[in-house]
Amino acid sequence: MNIRFDNRVALVCGCTQGIGLSIATMLAEAGCTVIGFARNHDSLQEVISRLPAENGQQHQSLIADFSDLHAVQSAMESLGDTPIDIIINNSGGPPPGTIEQSSVSAFHEAFNRLLMASHVIAQYCLPGMKERSYGRIINIISTSVRPPLDGLGVSNTVRSATASWSKTLSNEVAQYGITVNSVLPGATKTGRLNALIERKSKEQQKSTDDIANAMADEVPMKRLGEPHEI
Repeated sequence: MNIRFDNRVALVCGCTQGIGLSIATMLAEAGCTVIGFARNHDSLQEVISRLPAENGQQHQSLIADFSDLHAVQSAMESLGDTPIDIIINNSGGPPPGTIEQSSVSAFHEAFNRLLMASHVIAQYCLPGMKERSYGRIINIISTSVRPPLDGLGVSNTVRSATASWSKTLSNEVAQYGITVNSVLPGATKTGRLNALIERKSKEQQKSTDDIANAMADEVPMKRLGEPHEI
């Protein structure tokens, strides 16, 4: 299937590595102009410079820490009248840990980074999407939405809230030709998964290979996912 996104503009959050990088690359290959949104200036500039641009696309970058909502809002305002057709809401998850031992501040930061930043971005882009009767909002969440995963108390809570936000928004904007969907990746080879494997390795006093193999065994295909598959 040859899907093209010529003359479309996509805002891709968290695009410097893992799933976000794969999405940005594949959209660019399909002719889309990509606006990469991340907090690390050097990493983001390197990614933007390497994105395919066979259609002469002028890829751009936005810099902000998603836990700082004022910075996110300012970054979006810097786009001016640039039309955003596609939003990829994607951000690394909060640190692992039990929900009982999680601090209130950990919940606040995770809600800002994973949910409220997505809300700020959507609110900025939706008026233009409505005018053009076209919009695609894709939220990269997690299988922890159903059912929750052990040891990811804050992440489970916030990602479930994000899924509810996503479905509610989809009902509100469908009449304008805008769709809102959530993608729930399972165990995928990313830096985030590597960190979780390292943590479980220390806790269970097993090798990282043993932990990774055990995770793969829980997947019907008996292997971990690759970022480009998401």
